[in-house]
Amino acid sequence: MKETVKEGPQNLKRVMKSRHLFMISLGGVIGTGLFLGSGYAIGEAGPIGTILAYLVGGLLMYLAMVCLGELSVIMPVSGSFQAHATKYIGPGTGFMIGWIYWLSWALYVGLEFIAAGLLMGRWFPDVPTWIWCALFIVLLFSINALSTKTFAETEYWFAGIKVIAVILFIGIGLCAMFGLIAMDGTPAPFLSNIVADGILPTGVTGVFIVMMTVIYAFQGSEIMGVAAGETEEPEKNIPKAIRTIVVRVIVFYILAIFVLSALVPWKQAGVLESPFVTVLDIIGIPFAADIMNFVILTAILSVGNTGLFACTRILYSLSQDKMAHPLFGKLNKRGVPMNALYVTLAFALLSLLTSFIAESTLFVVLLSVSGIGGTITWLIIALSQYRFRKQYLKDGGKLEDLKYRVRLFPFIPILCISICILLFAFTAIDPTQRVSLFLGLGFIGACYLYYYLRYTRKKKVTES
Repeated sequence: MKETVKEGPQNLKRVMKSRHLFMISLGGVIGTGLFLGSGYAIGEAGPIGTILAYLVGGLLMYLAMVCLGELSVIMPVSGSFQAHATKYIGPGTGFMIGWIYWLSWALYVGLEFIAAGLLMGRWFPDVPTWIWCALFIVLLFSINALSTKTFAETEYWFAGIKVIAVILFIGIGLCAMFGLIAMDGTPAPFLSNIVADGILPTGVTGVFIVMMTVIYAFQGSEIMGVAAGETEEPEKNIPKAIRTIVVRVIVFYILAIFVLSALVPWKQAGVLESPFVTVLDIIGIPFAADIMNFVILTAILSVGNTGLFACTRILYSLSQDKMAHPLFGKLNKRGVPMNALYVTLAFALLSLLTSFIAESTLFVVLLSVSGIGGTITWLIIALSQYRFRKQYLKDGGKLEDLKYRVRLFPFIPILCISICILLFAFTAIDPTQRVSLFLGLGFIGACYLYYYLRYTRKKKVTES
């Protein structure tokens, strides 16, 4: 029953190693959501409320990852959850999730270009932002165009910088928190800032408000599935990646939030550009702002790099399933779907322009779709695994033959689906996020409608 990607002139090649898969998935989660978004979460929910929200987010990530792991081992293709949804739920759902995920990442890639350009302004204030944007566009395009191996190796080092930065930050922060490192004229806070205003200073409501922000921070781990189609020995490397990634990501996030909350009063965290910079300043680390500026720049380039890769592979998969133009399924001699890469980059630049030209209309719609894209992806992954396992057992398959399988079935996929639906309900209750939810769900409905009109009706007409 296992499906593979055969190597040939028009097929992707398995060149990624275990270390690449691990760091790509880890790097996809540790990004601007942690370095910049953590301050907002702490300011809205308080220290303990934020830790609770991140624990729930980590649980949801784990549920989605183990479901994806079972599917990716049995069917390790580059389209990942798009191909799984097409086969185990239906082509309409595969069409919807493929295009929404592509749109989601392509939009983020465009935003990352301008964010990276703005960060360079700290060091080169006289150089126009667009010059840096253009430079980073050429850089990331070249990395993705050269070969899959070039992308994997580059992303390995991008992610490595982020991981090392977080580990060092946690270590230094804990030492300062307990007085092992003297701070600039400030006594060691221990746990005083964490418990100063009670367990949940903004109530349960504050936790609900930041939940979607927290979930967005964890999204990107599913890149592991997209990379599975180009990974050596997926039946061995995918389970290994899942076991190590989930635990380490949760530990990194929880410890980082713990240190931030201990060293910075939670009411100040929400208004800080980056709480990491403030903590390093409090401790008295020289050039703290420049250090974090470099780390955040690396995180942004990493997200852009991974986004281009994910988009081109999803578009390639859609083409293979005849849900996108056949041109997107063609590979060059290095095994890269260049036409898919060209179109992804073009859309990323177009979405970048809408942030200036149509900020109050088209850009808001695109951002809303992108916002719910990750959560609906996790829901579809869990539903695909549920449908696969039911069909597998119905066809006489044996659980012991699965090289990686979800334990506690069907509890795990059902819990994942339920939490995702609950998140959408929280979003609908919050008036500041409600419009984004409705626009995103509207786009999902439009995808299904288009698929029916473009493919289902056309097929019926052809058969008649």
